[in-house]
Amino acid sequence: MTNKEILKIAMEQSATDINCKASDFLCDKHVIVKSGVGAGARRYYKEPIACNLVSYGNNIVASVRDEYREIVEEYINKFEFYHCFETPNMHWLNERLLQKGQMVCFMAEYYLPDIEKLQIMPCDFEIRILEPTDFGELYTPEWGNALCADRKELDILGVGAYLDGKLIGLAGCSADCDTMWQIGIDVLPEYRRKGIASALTSCLAMEILKRGKVPFYCSAWSNIRSARNAVKSGFIPAWVEMTAKPKEIVDEMNR
Repeated sequence: MTNKEILKIAMEQSATDINCKASDFLCDKHVIVKSGVGAGARRYYKEPIACNLVSYGNNIVASVRDEYREIVEEYINKFEFYHCFETPNMHWLNERLLQKGQMVCFMAEYYLPDIEKLQIMPCDFEIRILEPTDFGELYTPEWGNALCADRKELDILGVGAYLDGKLIGLAGCSADCDTMWQIGIDVLPEYRRKGIASALTSCLAMEILKRGKVPFYCSAWSNIRSARNAVKSGFIPAWVEMTAKPKEIVDEMNR
């Protein structure tokens, strides 16, 4: 699989996620489409969604419900497109959506593997490939990024690092859609800064590619440790998203 093929698959999936065309992400002008979660969307996309702004670095594709279209259209045309995903400009959008009971909710940066850089990184610890049957007792807080207790059925593959039989690091991936599997990583605090995260992430990425799927990685902008791991493991930034949802949903998350 080439970088070009990987990017094409990712854009096609994003198009399914937000009800647009993959070619929309390559336009030199913004594109606005009617909001809708496609049948093949990533499993964690859930209505209600007021709007979803997605950029692969060329423009913004905005998937918007009709009642918020005017606000979002003015917003993405008011500011440089990459500033639409950050403060202070984001406050402009949030203040106007809040008047209609909506708020900016999720913001994230997504990474794809660079085939020319991806390689299995060295590790001083035993590495094991894990299947779903191995995950049973691992749905605990220390492995909450690698595995998701709320969507156990999607956790499909893992790579663990062991010391004297003890699990000290775990990378897991969820089959979030038919073509792309998302990687999450956890390392016990006392074993960090030993190259375990990059070794597990790169190994799992290679295992995913062997199975004909595209590995992807998500990080908050502020999670420097996670972003560094992505880059060290052979991933590069590919796209960003910002999603607005009803205020009561955001309030519930903050309780």
